Amino acid sequence: MDLKHRSRALTEGRDRAAARAYLKGIGYDDEALSKPIIGVANTWIETMPCNFHLRALAKHVKDGIKAAGGTPMEFNTVAISDGITMGTSGMKTSLVSREVVADSIELVTLGHLFDAVICLCACDKTIPGTVMALARLDVPGVMLYGGSIPPGHYQGRDITIMDVFEAVGANAAGKITDQDLADIEAAASPGAGACGGQYTANTMAMAFEMMGISPIGPSLTPAQDATKADHAYAAGELVMDVLRRGQKPSDLITRESLENAILAVAASGGSTNAVLHLLAVAREAGVPLDIDDFDRIAESSPSLCDLKPGGRFVATDLHAAGGTAVLAKRLVDLGLLHEDAPTVTGKTIGEEAEAANEAPGQEVIRPLENPIKKTGGIAILRGNLAPEGSVVKLSGHERRRHSGPARVFEGEEAAMKAVTSGQINAGDVVVIRNEGPAGGPGMREMLAVTAAIVGEGLGDSVALLTDGRFSGATRGFMVGHIAPEAVHKGPIAAVQEGDTVTIDVDARRLDLDVSDEEIARRLDAYEPPPTVTRGVLGKYAQQVSSASEGAITHR
Repeated sequence: MDLKHRSRALTEGRDRAAARAYLKGIGYDDEALSKPIIGVANTWIETMPCNFHLRALAKHVKDGIKAAGGTPMEFNTVAISDGITMGTSGMKTSLVSREVVADSIELVTLGHLFDAVICLCACDKTIPGTVMALARLDVPGVMLYGGSIPPGHYQGRDITIMDVFEAVGANAAGKITDQDLADIEAAASPGAGACGGQYTANTMAMAFEMMGISPIGPSLTPAQDATKADHAYAAGELVMDVLRRGQKPSDLITRESLENAILAVAASGGSTNAVLHLLAVAREAGVPLDIDDFDRIAESSPSLCDLKPGGRFVATDLHAAGGTAVLAKRLVDLGLLHEDAPTVTGKTIGEEAEAANEAPGQEVIRPLENPIKKTGGIAILRGNLAPEGSVVKLSGHERRRHSGPARVFEGEEAAMKAVTSGQINAGDVVVIRNEGPAGGPGMREMLAVTAAIVGEGLGDSVALLTDGRFSGATRGFMVGHIAPEAVHKGPIAAVQEGDTVTIDVDARRLDLDVSDEEIARRLDAYEPPPTVTRGVLGKYAQQVSSASEGAITHR
C-alpha cells in the first residue's frame, strides 16, 4: 500500500509549493513532509478530569508515530462533561457534542488529507464520537481511550462520583450532614481520568476494545497508571502498522464485531447509553443493527462483571484483574463471541481472548459457574407507552415488574424538585418527558434525579421512566429512551397524574392502563412545551433521529 495514499495530493509536486511553504513555516521540513501524515485527533479540554490529561498523552502518541516512520499532526475537537453539566441546561449539549466531535474529526481529516488517524478520547460522548468519525472516513485508524481514575476513599471505603450524586439525595432527606456531603464531594474524584465505575465511558471503552477498533488491554490502562505513557507511544506505532496493513475501519466495524461489543455491554452490566452509541456507529458504518438486537444478545449472555454502579468494583480493579480480554475469554468459552472478528492489533478477538492474563484470585469477573445473573444487564421494552422501544437497565437490582401511579413532570428540574422536597412516595412511577433527542433537545441524562431517589431511600420502591436517558452511574428500576418521544406526540405525552403505569420486564412490556382511544384523544390535545429553534441545539432538534435509531443527525 502507498503509505502517502492521501497526503501526496497535499504535499508533492510543483503546484503544492504554497502548501509546503505554510507547513515549513511551523516546523515541518522536507523529510517530515515526505512521510505519511497521521492525524492525531485529540479531545483534550480543561473543563473536566476525564480528558484533562490527554494533552500530555498525545505527546507520547506522536513520538510513537515518528519512531514508526510517520509525521503526526495533532488537532483538537470539543468535549462536554456529562457529570459536571448534569442537572443543568448545559446537559442538553452533551449528546449533541457527539455529533460535533464526529463532524469536526471528519472535516479536518478530509480537509488535510491525512493518511491515517488516531483518536484520543476519554469522556462519554468523545468515545463514540471518535469511532463514528472513523466509520465515516474509512481511512486506517485507531481509537485510544485515555483511561479511568482510581476510586476515591471515604470512611474506609472506595467511592466514585455516583456516591456524590446519591449523597445529595441523602442530604436532602436528612440522612447525612452538610459536612458529610462536603467530605464525600472532596474525596470522590482523585485526579485526571474518566469516572471510575462501569459508567458510560468505561462501558464504551470496553465495547470498542471488544469491537476491535481500540487495542485491547492498553486502552483500558488507567489514566494515572505508570505504564499509560508507554501504551500511548505503542498506540502511535500501532496506527503506522495499521496503515502499512491497509486495514480500514470497515474491516473492523461489522455485524459480528458490533454483536461482540453488545455482548461486552450486557455481560459487564454496562451503561444503557451503549444502545444509542452502538446504533449510531452501526449507521455510520452502514451495518444493519436494530434496537431489538440488544435484547436478543443480552438475553443470551450472563452478567459476569461485579462492577459499580450495581457491584463492588471499579475500572482500575477490572484492569488489575486482567481487563477486557478475560471477559472475552469467558464469552469464547460460552460459545457466544464471534472469535474470528479481526481487531486493530492484527489479531482476531479470539486470539486476544486466548492470550488473556487473568490475575489469580480476582473477583471482578465471575467464573461461568457463578454469574451475577443468568442474563445480561439490559432489556428492550415495547408496549403502548413505547411502540418504538425503550431501554431498561437490569444490573444492580432484582426488580422485574412494577405497577404504580404516575407522577408526571415536564422536564428534569420539576422532577428533581419533587424528589428532594419529599413529594415522591413508595410505589410511584416518576415520568419525566420532553427530555428526548428533539424535545430536550439533546436527551439529557437523569442521574441527578435517579441518584436522589436512591439517596432518599426510595431506590427499591420507586420506578422512573423518561424519553431522556440515563448516566451509566444510574441504578434502580429505570426505563429510558422511550420512543417516540413526547415532542413527537409519542404515547408518553398522554400520561396523566395518577394513571397506572406497568413495567414488566419478563413480558418486555411498558404499558399505560388507558385505552388506545383515550391515548389518541389525549395526544390530539397535548401541546408540548416550546423547544429550542435556533443555534446548534435548534439545528440538532430539527435533524435528530429517534432514540431507537441512535439519535444521529448524519444519515
